[in-house]
Formats: sequence, structure tokens, C-alpha cells
Amino acid sequence: MSSHDDIRSGVSRPDPAGVHGGVTLTRRNFLRGLGATAGVMAAGVIPAALTTAPRAVAAGEESGDHGDDPLAHFKGDQALNYPGRPVSYAEPAGPEQWAMVIDLQACIGCRRCVYACVKENNIGRTSGFTYINILEMEKGFVELESSKLDYVDAGDPNRFYMPVQCMHCGNPSCVQGCPVKATWKEPDGIVVVDYDKCICCKNCLVTCPYEARHVNWVAPQVPENEVNPKVPLEEKAGVVEKCTFCIHRTRQGMTTKCVEVCPVGARKFGDLNDPESDVSILLATRRVFRLKEELGNSPRIWYVG
Repeated sequence: MSSHDDIRSGVSRPDPAGVHGGVTLTRRNFLRGLGATAGVMAAGVIPAALTTAPRAVAAGEESGDHGDDPLAHFKGDQALNYPGRPVSYAEPAGPEQWAMVIDLQACIGCRRCVYACVKENNIGRTSGFTYINILEMEKGFVELESSKLDYVDAGDPNRFYMPVQCMHCGNPSCVQGCPVKATWKEPDGIVVVDYDKCICCKNCLVTCPYEARHVNWVAPQVPENEVNPKVPLEEKAGVVEKCTFCIHRTRQGMTTKCVEVCPVGARKFGDLNDPESDVSILLATRRVFRLKEELGNSPRIWYVG
């Protein structure tokens, strides 16, 4: 089976909002990212830290070793492969350092964030992916191997729900692995893709341990009355795309669409440089962890367990 077939294989996932158009997603697709790193080690594009296998993290446990300061990894954080020009469809980066905190105790797995993200970001209804996936797990431990993507009924009191997406890492292996520098980390921490420069070599898919990047094999199909003119559409054909922290919104003082639509306030987005922001307050007052933190990517999405 080719890597193309492997990425797109799977079982059908429920689509109550009617926006996926036959999307096929599996837990295996998300987990595949870690194991695939071995295939490109010889090319020298993956930091050695990424060869460490992940472990399960107990709900409520802090992972990693950042002492009393959860922001220690981001002190003096710098842009990576930044070409020095603004993203074509967004305002230039400001002094902010953007991050997100997701409260797993609050998330009910309703997938409203998923569907809102699809519409906000002109994700093709037949492209076969979404930027955000929600994993359903048994209460107690974050066990990716036993999680479910294709659950039907949300809000099960015996389970909890873990949203996953691009982590906008402080040390993004996907950026380091791009041979043409078509992806980079902006000065405010947002990791972006230049659709005009991307050659769709898929190396970033292999080097990302979160399965957060997706190839648009076909021209994205979006109903004419649902096209968001603030986000690229035609450029997203035969290229890699992913979550952008809604850069077209956040650079204008708004929050991400997934945060805006969450009915229970499980998602918070804000500036790490602002001690009064929601994310800074949560990181200072709650016990948090980050997914696969031991791999060394320094993700900018934290979870309250």
C-alpha cells in the first residue's frame, strides 16, 4: 500500500453537520505520525528527540519537566525559517505569543469546533480530512491506542473527549523537515504553509508526530454560499494544509473560530506574553499537560486533565 493510500484509508465517521462529504478518518491515521518518523531519519530532518516513544499520561498529571513555570520552554522563543514577509491573507505578526488551553473536564465531544473550523477555513467538503479531530477515551488515562474517532453519541459521562489538531509547536519538526521552506513559524508562534511554494513532498506529514497536516488531493469543494473570502481556496489544491490558529482572525484581535463556537467554554486562546490572558491564567493556576511533550516539539496547546 502506498503512503497515499495509507493516509486516506479508514472507516467512515459520523457527519451530523453534513460538512465532511464522506470524510474517512481513523485513529490509526492520527497515531501513524509517530511511527512514520523512522522512515526519514536517514535524511537527517528529524531532531533526535523525536525518536523517543510517547507514554500514557494520567488525567490531571503534568507531563514534562518545566518546574513551576509552564512557559519556560518559550522564553526567548524565535521564529523558524521565517521569510520575513507577512502571510498574504493576514495582518503582520504583532508582539503576541499565541497559545491554546483545552479543558478536557469540560469538553463534551460535540464536534461543533470541528464543523465550525471546516466552514471558517474553506476545508473541502470532499477532501477527506478536518483540521480538528476529537478522540473519545475511557476516563482515567490518555490512551491514544484505545481512543475512538468514530464515536456516534457525544457527552458520554463514562468517557472523556480530547480534541487534537496542529499544536503550533515552539520547536516544529514539520518546519525543520521541509526541503523548500514552504512552511515556517511566524514571530508570534503560528506555524503556516505557503500554498504557492509547497511541492507536496509530504515530508512534513511524516515529521509531524500529531498527524496534524493533510494533503488536499483534489481542488477543495466548498458550496458557493459558504466560501470564506478571507481564507485561501483555489490555492489549496495538491498542497498540504492544516490549522492556522485562524490567523486571519487572531491577527485582527478576534479569537479562533473553534474557541468562539465551543458551547461549554472548553477552549481558551490567548497571548502568553499577557499575564491576564485566559491561557496565562490557566497555565498559572491549573494542572496541565501537553500531548507527546517528551518528543521535544514544545507544543503550544496545553490540556487541563
